Amino acid sequence: MSLFTLPDLLALGFFVICWLGYAITMEWTAYGCSGLNARMHMHRDGWMQQMLHRDMRMVDAQIMASLQNGTAFFASTSLIAIGGTLALLRSTDDLITIVAALPFGVPPSRVLWEIKTIGLAVIFVYAFFKFAWAYRLYNYVAIMIGAMPPSTEKDLPQAKRHARQTGKLCESAGRHFNRGQRAFFFALGYLGWFVSPWLLFATTAAVVAVMWSRQFVSDANAAMTAE
Repeated sequence: MSLFTLPDLLALGFFVICWLGYAITMEWTAYGCSGLNARMHMHRDGWMQQMLHRDMRMVDAQIMASLQNGTAFFASTSLIAIGGTLALLRSTDDLITIVAALPFGVPPSRVLWEIKTIGLAVIFVYAFFKFAWAYRLYNYVAIMIGAMPPSTEKDLPQAKRHARQTGKLCESAGRHFNRGQRAFFFALGYLGWFVSPWLLFATTAAVVAVMWSRQFVSDANAAMTAE
């Protein structure tokens, strides 16, 4: 008897395709360039260019501290989520019993349940690495800001190059942070698999719909495109 049923395989394949497809669309296509994340990347570069014209950069340092603190929070949350997920392995039998009692639940075998739990832990581990790397990159950005040439040199080629490099580094940090948050969102969708493979279809589609709406039809995106 196969460990995974056909609905399990289809649902898991749908989950992976949705995650990869959404990530590729947002980061590598022209359509994704009209999303909120891409618009904010352009403003990161503009921020660094504007910094060249400022003598006092305390506000920029405060913005960097805010970005670093937010990233550190999510990295710490990822570790907590990993620990909580691994703790589920100690309560496998009880949780299987609870799922079996649900009217739409499909009770899995113990091995399948543990595989699902480990899969959830892997998602949170991926998120942690993304947030941790984003935090490190923001540290590098802070160093680059500290090394930013003074405003009296703003027209020099090396000063403009430094601002562009800092903007690209900040953009990279933001991209990895977005990938970590995306993993968190898809982890919520993944939870549906613990109840039923059919529910995984629904929760994955719901996560994609919510993320898409926030990127393209939200009030925030409308504010960024307003004339």
